[in-house]
Amino acid sequence: MNAVAAHTPRSRYLTCEGREIHFMDWVPAPGAADHGTVIAWHGLARTGRDMDALAAHLSALGYRVICPDTIGRGLSQWSPEPKTEYCLAFYAKLARSLVNQLGLERFHWVGTSMGGAIGMVCADGPLRGRIQRLVLNDIGPQLAQAAIERIRSYAGNPASFATVGELESYFRAIYKPYGFMSDAQWTLLTESSTRRLPDGRVTPHYDPAMVMQFTEHPADYDRWAEYDRIDVPVLCLRGAESDLLLADTAEAMRDRGPRALVVTIVGCGHAPALNVPEQLLLVSRFFAGL
Repeated sequence: MNAVAAHTPRSRYLTCEGREIHFMDWVPAPGAADHGTVIAWHGLARTGRDMDALAAHLSALGYRVICPDTIGRGLSQWSPEPKTEYCLAFYAKLARSLVNQLGLERFHWVGTSMGGAIGMVCADGPLRGRIQRLVLNDIGPQLAQAAIERIRSYAGNPASFATVGELESYFRAIYKPYGFMSDAQWTLLTESSTRRLPDGRVTPHYDPAMVMQFTEHPADYDRWAEYDRIDVPVLCLRGAESDLLLADTAEAMRDRGPRALVVTIVGCGHAPALNVPEQLLLVSRFFAGL
């Protein structure tokens, strides 16, 4: 398949469930076939810009790709009610509002970590019958508790630095499990998820209160019931060294519910960055039914 250059995405905002949500809107490239729409949702402490490489790849093939910033992340509004709104059920409501306002009836979904969990909840709940194919990037219906504690340890108390360069070094350390990333990709990751504090220091661009999900909704990521009811094709990408999605959980996902196609990504932990040709082709071929 010959790909053509992708469009420059539009940065857009919509009010969903009373909250302003930011998203990047990648339209299909000129001359590309219309293959429909993909919702690409990022991980817990990240932003929709993490999906740039995937969105560029898919839009060049003829997909429209919508990459939201979850409430409390990136350029989306921070929740004034963090105890009740930083949870998968509310994120799923935001997703339903977003796709309804965009007039999207059917679409594929790819989600990294938290974004995949939102996809599972949506596929069995507010968007049942509308998600055509679901990609779960290093996420499943059961998570390793030790990894949750690791993520809480840094996400709940975000570090701050005097310079953006120091913040990039920090990101390179904590996100090393993403696998290969070029210098330009590390810089994009940093610049698209940096905010400056009142004292002039820089810190990751999210609301630290979002970790209330783990204290106020301690069972939020226990989702076997929803997973077992999913009735669409599922592709699970598991980082070979992932400490979040354990190998035995991924194996169980092959045998239960939608009987996911599980592919292990060598050289990655939690979670593959979806930025190298092999990973991009896995997703686009799955969406094409190959």
